Amino acid sequence: MSSSFRVFDIASSALSAQSVRLSTVASNLANADSLASSPDTAFKAHMPVFKAAPELACQQTPGVRVTGVVESQAAPDKRYEPGNPVADGDGYVYSPNVNVVEQMVDMISASRSYQNNVEIMNTAKEMALKTLSLGS
Repeated sequence: MSSSFRVFDIASSALSAQSVRLSTVASNLANADSLASSPDTAFKAHMPVFKAAPELACQQTPGVRVTGVVESQAAPDKRYEPGNPVADGDGYVYSPNVNVVEQMVDMISASRSYQNNVEIMNTAKEMALKTLSLGS
């Protein structure tokens, strides 16, 4: 019977992964308009790295795991704004390498994946309750 409940562990791992993805998108969007005076101090977009976690010697439930969060290696945007208080000595400011449209698409995708996994858990719960009622 315990193997019947593994669906909750698998869906839970997906919920956790999508939660990290949503948090990462929120951070990227919150910093999308920040400016810096050098390319080194400009905010860099973050991206979570997922890995399928297959069952290993019956000790770990299959699912998905977040193995880390990496920074984008794309160069920040450089704009000439000599009147900006953040501008460097040459009058340039550097904005994050965050593509707001891509982030919004990623947010919608993560949100839908999260919702789908909640539905999986609800369906599995209903099935388990109906199975228990058959024995009554």
